[in-house]
Amino acid sequence: MTQRAIVLRLALLDVTPRVWRRLRVPEAIALDQLHAVFQRAMGWSDSHEHEFVIHGTRYDSRPSPGREAGVRVLPERGRPLWGALGASRSFDYLYDFGDGWQHLVVVESIDLLAEGEEAGVQLIDGGGACPPEDVGGPPGYAGFLAAIASPAHPEHRAMLDWVGGAFDPAAFDAAAIARALADPGEAAGGGGRGQPA
Repeated sequence: MTQRAIVLRLALLDVTPRVWRRLRVPEAIALDQLHAVFQRAMGWSDSHEHEFVIHGTRYDSRPSPGREAGVRVLPERGRPLWGALGASRSFDYLYDFGDGWQHLVVVESIDLLAEGEEAGVQLIDGGGACPPEDVGGPPGYAGFLAAIASPAHPEHRAMLDWVGGAFDPAAFDAAAIARALADPGEAAGGGGRGQPA
């Protein structure tokens, strides 16, 4: 049987500079595994709830019918991406319902694998640093960037201390992300936060 890999472009919406990753994943990857890949690729810490919205259906780790009346919510665990996609070539990934980090995921290509080729997870390209956790979503992130950019800002020193001393919003450490993706035991958070090691 011929195996295929899916090339996805994962982009964080409503932030400047742009934060995005291009990833190659096996077509049979389950949504719970894809969530772990997205966390490592972006640099999130996986400390908040999340969900996928694919073709009008919501998938998450703890489906709760009370969140929105009339919305179908299914468990993500063990559900293959390819089966959930159907004819869709884009879907949404929401991380942290409080901060509301909305990601658009676009299927860029579906590649046939050569005989014997493994369909592992691979970072192809990307850009931008993942915002700090709990910064307040896109509006909070914009305020954070304004504060750290101006020494005259009243919160300049407090924000730099909070983030660990430095933050480069344009930082993108492809090698660190590739290592995180290759090691399933490694915690998320290697997505190029722009902080000193």
